[in-house]
Amino acid sequence: MENFTFYSPTFFVFGKESENQTGEYVKKFGGSKVLIHFGGSSAKKSGLLDRVEASLKKEGISFVELGGVKPNPRSGLVYEGIELCKKEKVDFILAVGGGSTIDSAKAIAAGVLYDGDFWDFYSGKPIEKALPIGTVLTIAAAGSEGSPDSVITKEEGMFKRGASGNAIRPKFSILNPALTQTLPPHQTAAGITDIMAHLYERYLTNTKEVEVTDRLIEALLLTMKHEGPRVIADPNNYEARANIMWAGMMAHNNSCGVGRSQDWNSHNIEHELSALYDCAHGAGLAVTMPAVFKYVMNHNVMRFAQVATRVWGCQMDFEHPEVTALEGINALQSFLVSLGMPKNFSELGAKEEDIPKLVEVLCRGDGRPGSITGFVTLNEDDCTKIYKMMV
Repeated sequence: MENFTFYSPTFFVFGKESENQTGEYVKKFGGSKVLIHFGGSSAKKSGLLDRVEASLKKEGISFVELGGVKPNPRSGLVYEGIELCKKEKVDFILAVGGGSTIDSAKAIAAGVLYDGDFWDFYSGKPIEKALPIGTVLTIAAAGSEGSPDSVITKEEGMFKRGASGNAIRPKFSILNPALTQTLPPHQTAAGITDIMAHLYERYLTNTKEVEVTDRLIEALLLTMKHEGPRVIADPNNYEARANIMWAGMMAHNNSCGVGRSQDWNSHNIEHELSALYDCAHGAGLAVTMPAVFKYVMNHNVMRFAQVATRVWGCQMDFEHPEVTALEGINALQSFLVSLGMPKNFSELGAKEEDIPKLVEVLCRGDGRPGSITGFVTLNEDDCTKIYKMMV
């Protein structure tokens, strides 16, 4: 295990009707003028926004609204939010929605206190300060409610990049699993896929002797394996929703990733798909992960064999561990497909003729050096082959 520092200060409020306490926690963490950031009309139609705003009014907290966040959140709305916050003298950002809304809120929070272009943070500049952020989560998927991370799509060039820093960890997050019960099955399955991807990205490590975090990751993968089919079969299963929601937070607040190198190549490769085709991030990961894993499997075949036996119940072939490793990757893909996720380019809406463009932006866009680095360093030729494996 490597040396590490870990700081995760988010205050979590979990359970039914917990959104009614939003105003109390905004006040607790110093908010007096709030930007409520949200996505489409569902937050209004469901009455969630009304309940949140009522709780703010009860505490004497004023607010302004900015809706319109889309999946794969865009830079244009971030710029709009930054200007609105400055104009209205906002001192607290409240995200009501899923990972896209939270990620956009984090970008706004960082940009308001910065004199330059907020995109500098998504090009590698450290985030040292930001307005405080709270969240009311409506989708279990991205884990942004507990993480220091944010991903935004830059509309000029249409590519996705991430930023990170403890300054954009939410001060509090309200998690009511009942709010996820109305999600369409495809969105639920995409969220489960994203959670599992966050776990695999940490599992694929070049650090030795990390049994504690290996076991944490395996336990959360087993939870998703158990709860995924239950919640697809019965969307109103509150207990399954609750386990998935908390697993989603645990998967990405990095408690499972401390003291070990991590991968993130599957995410990087997928980001170009969802940026270009505007597909659900989880759906893109369902297609991307098996291809990446098969391509890099021989870098450490025993790591893939280990997760195959411990999570997917595969029988270990000690003479041919690559057989076990491949069986585990196929089991993952079959599981995701059983939830309703796509398995190839055509089902995702992607096109083989776009592969050169995908690779160029992935490996060269925004100043990248012609490769991406993680569990294995992948150059342009490697990435081309991986995309072609998805066709």
